[in-house]
Amino acid sequence: MIFAYAPRLLAHWSNFYVMIGSSAAALTGLMFVVITLVTNMERPNRSQDGVQTFSTPTVLHFAAALLVAAVLSAPWHSLVGPAVILGLTGLYGVIYVLRVSLRAKRLSEYVPDREDWIWYWILPFVAYAVILLAAMALAFVPSAALFALAGATTLLIFIGIRNSWDVVTFLATRQ
Repeated sequence: MIFAYAPRLLAHWSNFYVMIGSSAAALTGLMFVVITLVTNMERPNRSQDGVQTFSTPTVLHFAAALLVAAVLSAPWHSLVGPAVILGLTGLYGVIYVLRVSLRAKRLSEYVPDREDWIWYWILPFVAYAVILLAAMALAFVPSAALFALAGATTLLIFIGIRNSWDVVTFLATRQ
């Protein structure tokens, strides 16, 4: 199945990934604008730990959603290419989220609460793990794997939206 039917399977998802990819690209751009505005208001002596722990991962989630959308919108003749790229994306995401969660434990300016742990580290870990597992499943159950990829990608967009709002409101109320 991994070598056949890729164009037909992926064609059904083209509108979905155009929408997801466009949203991810626009939201990534907005994050750059917000961070630029906030940085101009910040005191220059502040530690970058908060940015690396909260803002940078949010941009990565949008970028990962954009990457998944781009990969699954490409005109593949088989599912091998997308499976490899998405598997590496999921693996990188899992490792990255684990690294950032370790950084969060060392924060001195802010102690993450339960909601932070859920939205900044647990849910992203789940999303990237699903991307990794779905990439491996593309060879055996491509239809189910594509639904899992869609769910994980949508989850990354919603995580990014929620976390962007959280960072912006935290910084705005702190000024």
